[in-house]
Amino acid sequence: MPLPSDPADPSVPSSAVPAPALPFPESLCHRCAAPPRYVRSSTTTFVLCPLLPVKYPPQPVLRCPAFRPRTAPDASAR
Repeated sequence: MPLPSDPADPSVPSSAVPAPALPFPESLCHRCAAPPRYVRSSTTTFVLCPLLPVKYPPQPVLRCPAFRPRTAPDASAR
C-alpha cells in the first residue's frame, strides 16, 4: 500500500507531496535567471547550468561570471 505522500499514488495531489529541499541553499544557481536543472540520483543532486561550459559546476557556486539575477514577475502586467 502506498504511503500518503507517495508521488506514485495518483490519488494524492502533487501539491500534497513536499518538494525536496534545494541542495547547497547558499548557491547562486538557485537564484539565477538561467534557470538551473536539478539531476537527482539516489545519493546526490547535481545542478546543471545551461550557460557555463562546465555544465555541472562544483557546488556551492558563490561567484559566477554568467550569473544573472532572476527578476520578479511584473505585477502591473496582470
